[in-house]
Amino acid sequence: MDVLFSMQTPRLMLFAGILGCLAITAGCKSKKSVIAGLVDRPANSLNTVTMPETTPSVTDAIQTPLPTVSPKPDVVTSITIAAVGDIMLGTNYPDAKTLPAPGTELFREIATFIESADIAFGNLEGTILDQGGELKKCGKTEVCYRFRQPESLATQLKKTGFDVLSLANNHSGDFGPTGQRNTTKVLESLGIDHAGLAAKPYTIIEKNGLKIGICAFAPNKGTADLNNLKGILKVVRGLSKRTDIVIFSMHAGGEGSNYRRVKPGPEKYLGENRGDVLKIAHAVVDNGADLVIGHGPHVTRGMELYKNRLIAYSLGNFCTTNKVSLSGYNGIAPLLTVTLSPDGTFQYGDILATRQAAGVGPTVDDTGKAIREVEALSKLDFPKSALRVDPDGVLQNGNAAAAVKPEPPTKP
Repeated sequence: MDVLFSMQTPRLMLFAGILGCLAITAGCKSKKSVIAGLVDRPANSLNTVTMPETTPSVTDAIQTPLPTVSPKPDVVTSITIAAVGDIMLGTNYPDAKTLPAPGTELFREIATFIESADIAFGNLEGTILDQGGELKKCGKTEVCYRFRQPESLATQLKKTGFDVLSLANNHSGDFGPTGQRNTTKVLESLGIDHAGLAAKPYTIIEKNGLKIGICAFAPNKGTADLNNLKGILKVVRGLSKRTDIVIFSMHAGGEGSNYRRVKPGPEKYLGENRGDVLKIAHAVVDNGADLVIGHGPHVTRGMELYKNRLIAYSLGNFCTTNKVSLSGYNGIAPLLTVTLSPDGTFQYGDILATRQAAGVGPTVDDTGKAIREVEALSKLDFPKSALRVDPDGVLQNGNAAAAVKPEPPTKP
């Protein structure tokens, strides 16, 4: 995928006279404009090399190669992560009626915002499997949903630029071990990494010279256990020692419009303990996590800055074409872009407001409902947080008065 920030590489121009001349080099910098009007990096300092003071002979000038200068190593100043909530591209179970129409490009309108980030992350609800698998048993068949996404649709994830997906959710086991094995097989064949199953709670990827650890947890069988805080912190601390930046993902909280708020204490839903999201989020930051990405409630929740680390408690339904309610708050979602320093501290971010209709992918919502939702809920649930959500979707640390405010992104 394209890198949002290009690394500036000094270019050397060398002019040399054959007799009695001095060679002078001058460093040049190049700039590449970036999406969302984000801030260009400062130019590298000039490199200067002085030729020997003695005047070489013509023969020496011909036989002796001119000195060369190695460019200074690139210096990473930031890394950008695009993050979205739930993705369910369409299910062929129990039949193909709920699949998108042939030829539908689900991410067509928002792909630019995904592929332009250094790392793009989302939560994949359900399995990738054409047929078969061990069908999940449900206590209440009337509220039982089983998602089996055809392999042909998975190629759209790669085309859009997703780098890593969470498989820690309540639908990754919908078609048993067969579904899980095929899901990981297909993703790996596409070059998309994954994390969150019990067998693979985390992954480590490299980008811009940095090592990024990504782990994912959910309160569901077969996934890395969200309700085992001791186990979570062991993974986070281990990643913190091995990597430069740690991203923690959690599929947590109750579902629907009644669960838009973040409150202290465990959340119970359909008889399940869906986690104490506030406690978990703060604990992982205390132990080395740099960015927390929540999903699972199917609605947007507020965000906060905690120890200068961003916590997004739920990014809602992002691309759930059918079999998932899209009414009211369920049909809007933020596409979050976050820029972090190499040590993981929050620099700034942006929210692109999206909305959905049945059978099609996410589209840009010019009314900005998801932005207003994040702004309102963040103020209600985290009044002491320094996070500032501007009406145009720009996220800033309100305590960093001297911070440069990036221009809002250009909508496609």
